[in-house]
Amino acid sequence: MPKRSLMLAGGGVKVAFQAGVLQVWLDEAGLEFDRGDAVSAACFNLAMWVQGMSGTEIADNWRNAQPFSEIDVNAPQLARLLYAASILDLDAFRQKIFPAWKLDWSRIRSSAREATFNVYNFSKHELRPIHAADMTEDFLVASASLPMWFPPVKIAGDTYIDAVFNTGSNIDEAIRSGADELWVIWTTSQRGEWFDGFVGNFFGIFEATVVGGYKNALARIAANNAALQRGEPGEFGRMITVKELKAEVPLHYLLNFSRDRAAEVVNRGVEAARGWCDAAGIQRRPGPVYIPAGPVSKTVVRFSEMLNGFVGFGATEFTAGSEQGQADSTALVLHLDICIEDLDEFLDLPEHRAKLQGTVECDRLGGKRPIELGTLQFLVDSGDPTRKQINYEISFQDERGVAVQLTASKNLTDQSQSGAWQEVATAFTKLSRSGGDESQTQPGIIAAGIVRSSVLHDIEQLASIRVDAPTVAARAHALTRFGVFYFGRLWDVYARRLLPVAPF
Repeated sequence: MPKRSLMLAGGGVKVAFQAGVLQVWLDEAGLEFDRGDAVSAACFNLAMWVQGMSGTEIADNWRNAQPFSEIDVNAPQLARLLYAASILDLDAFRQKIFPAWKLDWSRIRSSAREATFNVYNFSKHELRPIHAADMTEDFLVASASLPMWFPPVKIAGDTYIDAVFNTGSNIDEAIRSGADELWVIWTTSQRGEWFDGFVGNFFGIFEATVVGGYKNALARIAANNAALQRGEPGEFGRMITVKELKAEVPLHYLLNFSRDRAAEVVNRGVEAARGWCDAAGIQRRPGPVYIPAGPVSKTVVRFSEMLNGFVGFGATEFTAGSEQGQADSTALVLHLDICIEDLDEFLDLPEHRAKLQGTVECDRLGGKRPIELGTLQFLVDSGDPTRKQINYEISFQDERGVAVQLTASKNLTDQSQSGAWQEVATAFTKLSRSGGDESQTQPGIIAAGIVRSSVLHDIEQLASIRVDAPTVAARAHALTRFGVFYFGRLWDVYARRLLPVAPF
């Protein structure tokens, strides 16, 4: 049997995504690994795996972590300005996070699981893989001590720092240890975007080093396998298989202050891993759709929205349909009551789904018709955090009792020509029939057009927000969380030049 290595690549706090993947790989798919290897903050995940935690336990540790508790400002050093040892320190991890995660160093050192935690010995300029039997809290902190952000760690007289500028994933060590299959979970961005400013420049260098080194390692493996297929010895002397799950993770490497965003990233990892396993033909048992991170009681948020515009019957294109609808005076008005039944679930799951009620008003369909079933996906993306959508799916019946489906989408992009407000206000809409008396009405698209909200309607929408929670403080907290979510996702699209992902 091939020897399988779990490769947890570095990526700052984006490695919360890895934890979601581990929930699926370890618990739902029952995958087993002969060894593990990690770089940078991914060493935190490796430590929990080596200790024997389940994938769900690892994921829950990240879901429940409070980002404000993770990092302390290195206050004594700030007065030194350009000569400060670091901006932040990792003392909070030692004092709060590691104990909350129940890391047990004796269990890690005595574990039967083979693993290497990579640190860089700056004194000797050597990449040093630390085996589980030699692991300590100091080495774990050193593994994530990213220069300038965190101070180096002194161990036995030597200076240790994060190994990520030397390697993002120590593939050489895994192969030297006999691994034939490398199961890589990759979270460092490969979008190739350069951002101005100290933070943007720093993480641009970070990505250049990490992604460049990783691509070189993959190229060496490809060359090795090609040589073996030609009957030549190859660099590694045996076939090496790389199984890679990678994603653009909507979380900044360090600057994140939202528990809700971190929990959502964990759940993105869960969804990505389930899709990855299904595509690869890896059987898995069904897992829970949502794992609550907090109290059982649910917080409900309600608000209303009004959209109006024109649709052209017989049209299939949005702009042409809207123009035809104006010429024919075929108006479409949506009066929507939106209900988020569980704010925790809404914020933590990437679908950000809510229920819709209300009416669809169109003279060609019988006037004002009640919505029978409606869902809203609010500020979601399909793996590209720079593009968000607000999606409406509505079912109702026309005056003859024939089912009609209405779908609408607001498309938010960082390449907007019309401006943020216009994109947030504009929904591209189609109407279709799903059946009925086919002698009179054939299923398919029957109309298309554009509906919009006005400034007055947007003000009314904000004023309509209501929160069901037991106390005034709980209602205020819920409203704050919802506002942070809303404006944070708009930041992801329209304020990326300041910071590519909102810190909240």
